[in-house]
Parts: sequence; structure tokens; C-alpha cells
Amino acid sequence: MTRRALGRSGLAIHPLVLGGNVFGWTADEARSHAILDAFVAGGGNCIDTADVYSVWIPGHHGGEYETVIGSWLARRGRRDDVVLATKVGMQMAPDRKGLSRAHILRSAEESLRRLQTDYIDLYFSHQDDGTLGVEEPLRAYEQLVRDGKVRAIGASNFGAARLRDALHAIGLPRYEVLQPHYNLLERADFESELQPLCLAEGIGVVCYFALASGYLTGKYRSAADLAQSARGMGVKRYLSGKGPAVLQALDTVAADLRATPAQVALAWLMAQPGVTAPIASATSTQQLQELLGAVTLQPSAAHLALLDSASK
Repeated sequence: MTRRALGRSGLAIHPLVLGGNVFGWTADEARSHAILDAFVAGGGNCIDTADVYSVWIPGHHGGEYETVIGSWLARRGRRDDVVLATKVGMQMAPDRKGLSRAHILRSAEESLRRLQTDYIDLYFSHQDDGTLGVEEPLRAYEQLVRDGKVRAIGASNFGAARLRDALHAIGLPRYEVLQPHYNLLERADFESELQPLCLAEGIGVVCYFALASGYLTGKYRSAADLAQSARGMGVKRYLSGKGPAVLQALDTVAADLRATPAQVALAWLMAQPGVTAPIASATSTQQLQELLGAVTLQPSAAHLALLDSASK
């Protein structure tokens, strides 16, 4: 299976990243393990999660998804064929948030414990911390890299100006990967300034909400469809505006390629300049197999132009 270089990190990943933001929530532990097994068996190698997953669920305090992945890693008994990404910085509790050196170092130890591993391949600042200069988190990451606990670092939800400032911090670790919100319905924020910066600096890009919370699967086409899943209300805003036109374009291309709208939406992302891989989640092995099918799709220039026209 083809691997794509993840910026200048030295890491190489499958063109699809598996999102671990459903493990222990809409997929219980046993099903989550089955999905992870199927992902690796299908050629996948990069798994994305965060320490804050899943504080939004009543009774959860964060770290639950890391714990599920950790139990899977312990059960399978192999670690070196998986690229594990997690994040720090979003609020776990009123006194547990941000990118201070102390918070990063403490959070990294807790993530390592939950993940049952000695090192994190890719450690993200989950969001920018405007209360600090860009150097403080980088100094924490410098220590983690020196100690062998982190291999490379990334930035998620950063604006172009702050990311550029961080890249210019001399003598400190470099953010090698950006994780932006980017899909056929959310293009402007990434394409305006971040995409040119990533291309110029050789930064890898793994984009989240690649399927717009499920809207781009074609599952939600009217208000009546929103009750189909726990994530349904998150796509309500796409039912108007350009959403229907994008679904129509996806349907057209999918029919031509004998594919599904979800596969086409992911293939479009994989074809965008600078994008290393989109992140997508699955709640069953059947869904996962569908998502993996995007890797072998070959949309033509005309297909990509149709999707561009509908989504801009």
C-alpha cells in the first residue's frame, strides 16, 4: 500500500487516517477493536485521537478514547506498525486546558499511560493558546522529543499568522503537520492562507471533519434525516446553501465511478494540493471498508472540476 510522507517528520502514512472520536461512544470497546483490526488489515496505519475525547458525554472526563486504543494496542501486542496521533490543549476541566509547559508535560504522561505505549508518534497542539507566546509549548515538546516520548509535533486549529510565527522559532521543534477543518463544504479557511503556507514550508496536512460530520455521505438530505444518529444535528446547517448542490455533484461522480458519495468526498480531499490524508471515523467494519475504498478511486479532472464548481 502506498504511503505518503507526513511533512518532514520522517513518518509515512496511509492516505486515510482513522479518527478515534467514536471509540467508546457510538462504537463500544469490542466494536472499536474490530474496526481498528480491520483498518490495519486493510493497509491503514495512522490513528488519530485526543485527550479531550470524550468529555461531552455525561459521566466522561476525557481520555476515554485513548483508553480504548490503549487496550487494543495491548491486546494486539504490536506497536511499531502504527502511527499514533493524539492531542493536548482543549479543556479537560476548568484547570486543565491550554498549552503551558506544565500542562503539556503532565498531559503527555497521562496520554502515554492511557494509550499503554512508551511514545506518541505525532503530538498535536489541539488549538492555539493565545495567552502564550508560540515558544512555550515548543519548549515542552522539545523536552518530550529529547526524552523519546514524542517523535514529531503538529498544530490543529491554528491560524496562518501564529503557525508562521511558530515555524520561525529558531532552535525549537517544528510543527511538521497541520490538522485543519477542511472538506467540500468548508474550504475558505484552509485554502486562503494555510494551504499556501503548508505547501511552501513542506508541512503535512491531515484534515478533520472530512465528511462534514456525515453530511457528505448523503445520509442526511432533509430535516427528517437528522434523527438517524447522535451526530445528526451537527449537519443541520448544511441542508441549505450549497449543501444540496454538493450532494448532487457527489451523486453524479459516484455514479460514474461506481462508488459512494463518501468515497468520492474523501478522494477529492486526497487529490488536493498539500493534503496528506483526510481523517474519517467509522462505527462499524462495514463503514470502514467503504471508507478504505476511497483510496483506490481515480476521479478524472472533469470529476474534480464538477466538485470544485459545486463547492466553491
